[in-house]
Amino acid sequence: METMTECAQPIGFHFLFLRLSIKVNVELCTETRPSVTTANRNAVLAFQSSKKSRHFTYFADFSENVSLFSRRCGYVGKSARRTLQLWQGTMKEIGGKFGSSVLTYFLFLKWLLIFNIFSFLVNFGFITIPQLVYEPSPNIPLNVHFRGLEIITGAGYFNNTVMYYGGYSNETLVGLVDYNMQLAYFFTITVYMVLCGIALIFSMAKSFKKNYVLADSATSSAWQLLCSWDFSVTNERAVRKRKSNLRIQLKESLSEKAQQELLTLPEQLKHFGVHVGSWLLSTSLAVGCGASIYFLCEYEQKHTADTGSWSLLQEAETLLVPFVVSLINLVVPFFYSFFNEFEHYTNQRNQIYALVIRNVFLKMVILGVLCYYWMNVVAEVFSCWESMVGQALYRLVIVDFLFLMLGCFFGEFLRSVIGTRLISRLGVPEFDVGRNVLEIIYAQTLGWIGIYFSPLLPAIQILKFFILFYLKKVSLIQNCQPPRRSGRAAQMKTIFIFLLWFPFFVGALSMVAYTAWRLPPSEQCGPFRGLNTTFGVIEVWMDDLVDIPGSHWVIWIYQKVIRSEVFYFLITMIILVVIYIFWQVTQGRKRLIGLLRQQIVNEGKDKSFLLEKLQNLQKSRKPTSKPNKQKGHSKERPGEPPTGSHSNAMVQALLARQQLQDEMDQSVPSDTSNSGALMQAMLARQRALSQNGDVYHRPEERVSSFQTAQTTRNQENQESDGHYRMVSPTNAVTLAMQARQRAEGTREDDTDYLPSSVSSVMRQVMQARQRAEEELNSPSQNTAPSGSSALIQAMWARQQAQNEYDDGY
Repeated sequence: METMTECAQPIGFHFLFLRLSIKVNVELCTETRPSVTTANRNAVLAFQSSKKSRHFTYFADFSENVSLFSRRCGYVGKSARRTLQLWQGTMKEIGGKFGSSVLTYFLFLKWLLIFNIFSFLVNFGFITIPQLVYEPSPNIPLNVHFRGLEIITGAGYFNNTVMYYGGYSNETLVGLVDYNMQLAYFFTITVYMVLCGIALIFSMAKSFKKNYVLADSATSSAWQLLCSWDFSVTNERAVRKRKSNLRIQLKESLSEKAQQELLTLPEQLKHFGVHVGSWLLSTSLAVGCGASIYFLCEYEQKHTADTGSWSLLQEAETLLVPFVVSLINLVVPFFYSFFNEFEHYTNQRNQIYALVIRNVFLKMVILGVLCYYWMNVVAEVFSCWESMVGQALYRLVIVDFLFLMLGCFFGEFLRSVIGTRLISRLGVPEFDVGRNVLEIIYAQTLGWIGIYFSPLLPAIQILKFFILFYLKKVSLIQNCQPPRRSGRAAQMKTIFIFLLWFPFFVGALSMVAYTAWRLPPSEQCGPFRGLNTTFGVIEVWMDDLVDIPGSHWVIWIYQKVIRSEVFYFLITMIILVVIYIFWQVTQGRKRLIGLLRQQIVNEGKDKSFLLEKLQNLQKSRKPTSKPNKQKGHSKERPGEPPTGSHSNAMVQALLARQQLQDEMDQSVPSDTSNSGALMQAMLARQRALSQNGDVYHRPEERVSSFQTAQTTRNQENQESDGHYRMVSPTNAVTLAMQARQRAEGTREDDTDYLPSSVSSVMRQVMQARQRAEEELNSPSQNTAPSGSSALIQAMWARQQAQNEYDDGY
């Protein structure tokens, strides 16, 4: 029995070694298997994709070519559309040299030009062409001839043409279809004014929402410092000028704030008195100009005969009122600009707004006086008063254009010559965006008022704006510099659209509506002759629809809806409710944006506070433990990270493996070195388990794992300091059993939270163990049998722990 036991023991050992070698080889194969499997999978996928690509090559090429062709066509179309845009290159040049604020004027001028082109096409297509087809030759008296002065005065030869209201018939034109000139004239003017109003409202609302509703209410200094740079400026000289202007604005803004804070109560009262006096003076001046124009119109009316033929002197006298009106519009704004010399505004924007409001009030007073004179005096004196009003508006448009050209020459060219050659301290004049925009707004208002009295007046406006664009461009480039104080271009455009809509468009619409609703039309000329009011053409049309079957619903809508005051009251209430709802939504969004900004500020403060606390904590903490120094055969590695990190588990296993190889190279024939290598590998593996457990276990388990790892590390230090004390087989078996128990406890606690990196670490440990086993079994080493038996038992216990631990995955 003893012999059989002695024979069975080597067989069991060989069987165990064979099993361990197979296990290690399997683990080594599983390590290299993912890379081989991935490479094979990629090769198969590449082959399949190449096979599929051969089947769909023609379809893919065709679809790709179609997509490329469509993209190229889209790019070509966009490029052609940009090229065909009016004045595209000129706009880029002006924006690059003078900035967005000056560019706003030219964009606004282009926008008004498009308005007039649309107006001319509508009026010429639905009013003028049918009249010319019906009556090709105008009904001009024989004693009236073209003398050339009509180009400026609009009287004489033009009086009986389709240029004015009196040249259109009130009959139904009979041809391929019956064309009612009364309805065509009324609905064309009405639809055009409605479309203009809708376009202005939508443009103003869109711009207001974008630039005011959700805009940041930042201070002027912050806006100037952070957001006022104009990136459209590309000219180097303009960039340097813009930087200098921005620096000056910042200095002046800061000085104004300082002065505002230092102002005493008497100084504030003094400035308030200056403001009140300036407003009283400007208002009185505007009212005086309006009164003088009214008396001048009455003087002109007394010397004007109600006849179709005037002498040259009488035609020239009609230019007196337009000349005075244009002179007032040219001189008084310059006089208003002198108020800035003694007025003190804490905000430059308020100064600009004050100047704009004064100019708007002046122009509205002038237009209001003229409209009152036309509707109350001219309508009662002249037989064909609509044509007389149309002639007056024509003269105002022409003379205003002449004064604009003179303003470009005298106001800008001579000012530039004086500033550069005679009085150098004056310098080059600035391009006044506000004043120039108000001039074209005034001109457009004349066109809207005259659309009823002179349907072809938009043609004059088109020619006027087209020439004015090039005049202003040449004058800007040759004589002017960018404004030193440029406002926000987007908000300036919003303000200009708002001024165009109110009060100018609303005033022109009120004038046309009052004329059509209240004033009786002329009895001798025009399409509405013989009617009580212009709106009476709708009643005549309703009377004609009574005899037509199927048109009773139109008559009901007219009588019950259009002529009902309740309908307009309900429409007004609905509009007010919608406006109130949108206003409340806007206010809610503003408050929400304010809360979000405050939350961002608070979060920034919290982060700063936490960072400060963290820095203080890091400064106050001192390292409590130093890296373990291995004595004897272990060497300290300077690049080794701390043992507490999760990423050094692999490093520790590799260090144990390297240490084992160093001990084997020294060929120490003792059980101490072999047992020490075994213990190093097991301790490295235990530290890896403890570190992974620290990451994924609960706080209590982290503490226990840390304590276990610390105990194991202390045992390692004690063993390394014992000067190669002999490690008994019992201790090796005991450590292996402890490792097995810890593996079982870890598996039972949190098996689901174990990462895959633990298995890789254990594979590394097993590789080190396998290599150690091969070196121990080599005949060059003379190990003791008892030590080998203990080592094999420890490895067997360790293998069982490993198998049970792997079952947890």
